[in-house]
Amino acid sequence: MSIRIALRRTPVGPSRRPGRTRLTALSAVLVTTAGLSLTACGGQSASAGGAGTLKWASSSFPSHWDPVVSGSGAQFRELALVYASLTRTDDTGKAVPDLAKSWQYNAKGDQVTFHLRPNLKFSDGTALDATAVKDAIERAKTQKNSALFGDLTSIRSVDADGLDVVVHLTQVDYQIPQLLGERVLQVASPKAAANPGKLDQSPVGAGPFTVTQLVPGTKVLLKKNPDYWDAKDIHIDNVELTSAPDAATVVSGLQTGVYNFADIEASQADAAKKAGLDVFVQPGFNAENISLNINKAPFTNSKVVDAVRYAVNRQEFVDKLTFGYGSATDQPFPKGYVAYDPKSADLYPYDPAKSRQLLAEAGYKPGAIKLTLDIPAADPQAEIVQSQLAKVGITVTIKVDKNWATPFFAKDLTFSLYGTTGRDSALQTLTAHFGPNGPLNLSTPYEPAGFEAAVAKVRQTSIDAPDYAQVLQAATRAGLKSEALVFTYSAPNLFAKSKSVSNLPKNPGHIDWTGVTIGN
Repeated sequence: MSIRIALRRTPVGPSRRPGRTRLTALSAVLVTTAGLSLTACGGQSASAGGAGTLKWASSSFPSHWDPVVSGSGAQFRELALVYASLTRTDDTGKAVPDLAKSWQYNAKGDQVTFHLRPNLKFSDGTALDATAVKDAIERAKTQKNSALFGDLTSIRSVDADGLDVVVHLTQVDYQIPQLLGERVLQVASPKAAANPGKLDQSPVGAGPFTVTQLVPGTKVLLKKNPDYWDAKDIHIDNVELTSAPDAATVVSGLQTGVYNFADIEASQADAAKKAGLDVFVQPGFNAENISLNINKAPFTNSKVVDAVRYAVNRQEFVDKLTFGYGSATDQPFPKGYVAYDPKSADLYPYDPAKSRQLLAEAGYKPGAIKLTLDIPAADPQAEIVQSQLAKVGITVTIKVDKNWATPFFAKDLTFSLYGTTGRDSALQTLTAHFGPNGPLNLSTPYEPAGFEAAVAKVRQTSIDAPDYAQVLQAATRAGLKSEALVFTYSAPNLFAKSKSVSNLPKNPGHIDWTGVTIGN
């Protein structure tokens, strides 16, 4: 799926991290952010400081707190402070119970029933029952500014029966428990969601914390939610979530105690270690790519597409941008992940001579192809692409467009960059990149031959089936026939923390505060 489809959607202005364009701009396009006025929830204020206070500087500070609008980009981690989901992810990447204590499919595989925990409620006192979950799913499917409707196409309808949520599917799909986790279905109070605009800046969920004060785009104060179903395992009393300043100042803020937890750039990791901080390397599903529109010249010519593929030196991205933490990848997944297809590795190795030959065969002399690389913010990846293509005779002009998301998602661009955080459902990552309506497929409605059938087979295969990995990797293989994307590198998520913050669970792509303590 994270995008990094994920799409970072702050859901999408572009990510603040160099080289990670996210679906964060999508929501920004869909909804106008509320003004920077102080919004208090419930008239309370959180206590500042203290031994039990998490002071988190985030570069993915949410511009929207309605999970339907915010989507499944990197900021879902921040929203997870407030919202819980039907499932969550364990350290192997599999769906485990959260609001739902269990689930079961019917014999055919086109219906799944989630059994909710009893006596759940939202922080505004509203009962969290099957009706509330039904409302959340239907709102995600139908709300005009939803960034999630494309992820829920397998859901035909939902029935509510007390604590049982019965999800009727349009097809056999065993991916649903993986899908309906923190990235796609963070459940908001239906009472609060009756006014989506207000919810967007005054979040009400059933997660481990509740908001006591919110300054849009700047800072949020939260306190522990005593009614959270797993409150006994939450040992943090208060959270101060702050929009991170410039990356270069985050480490000094951690040193001086302004923060005790922050996401950091790879370029800052060494400085953080030297400052005596812990660097937490969180595995993820991140992958960067070059996006091509094969409906527009010169990419209507397959030889030009292949020329770009052979012109890309993936290791240069790794060496210059990841400071030893990343790796080259030619797929929307890092090596070692269950969906990574070893049979498709290195299909287009770096070969500039072959690239120049293909351009000549396509009828283009050196310098004849001039491209505009549209990006949402200054990005060192763009300069690397520009330099590599120049070596094979393609001239690239970099264009920074703060409104980039509009033409990108309208499929009006010819040449761009994108990075995703993936999805807990690997299949959603694949369909987002390669499907005919995939948000990351700049060549919509194009899809590679055989992809649809391969996807259907994945949906029909239980995640616990012995051949699941093979079936999933075959779908990756089919998707990689697409001429719309050239993948470059993958990198984990990096966080720095003071030693007063205990170790976090290494759940891939997620931040899990269960069991975490904060000392003096």
